[in-house]
Amino acid sequence: MKHLAIIMDGNGRWAERKDKKRAFGHEEGARNVRTITEYAAENGIEYLTLYAFSTENWKRPKTEVAFLMKLLAKFLKQELEILIKNNIRFEVIGDISRFSPALQASIHHVKSETSTCSGMVQILAINYGSRDEITRAVNSAIKNGKEISEQDLSTLLDTSLFPDVDLLIRTGGDQRLSNFLLWQAAYAELFFTSTLWPDFSCGELKTILTKYVSTTRKFGAL
Repeated sequence: MKHLAIIMDGNGRWAERKDKKRAFGHEEGARNVRTITEYAAENGIEYLTLYAFSTENWKRPKTEVAFLMKLLAKFLKQELEILIKNNIRFEVIGDISRFSPALQASIHHVKSETSTCSGMVQILAINYGSRDEITRAVNSAIKNGKEISEQDLSTLLDTSLFPDVDLLIRTGGDQRLSNFLLWQAAYAELFFTSTLWPDFSCGELKTILTKYVSTTRKFGAL
């Protein structure tokens, strides 16, 4: 399997169930990103896309959004050494222009420092929404002033350098895609688990990957 995508849902509820603030759950969720990323890299996954912050997440309380921005900055600083150690290249999808100049600089720094890594590619979806992505791609096509094909549009998406999603997992119990990789996951296998993201383990991921391997993917054929 080349491309695994995960909607990391349930951080806030995980914290609330422990009578903690939602921020505590987001911190635990960030720690689990490292665990799952390292496991994926060690087990032959070529691309791992993680839904970290959606275009709709700006609607959350300002205090929570501010915390998430600080957590992202902290994550980038702490994980750079780990990414290099594990030969993992870091990429992002989404419109990062809304982030502060300092945060944008941190993102570009980690991308630059890991650009020569030849192992797995970790892709963070930040300020990402599939509808926004497709809209930006279409507007880019309009500027070219010509009719485009499906392949042409694919090359204009944020994910143009990555293969389509093979397997998409959502933690937290909800069974919806929430505006995540709608184009790229057209023929992905979907797995939903009630496990909240901070509790999502390598063991559970292994079980899902085993089920995936036994699945016959027909892509609309017989």
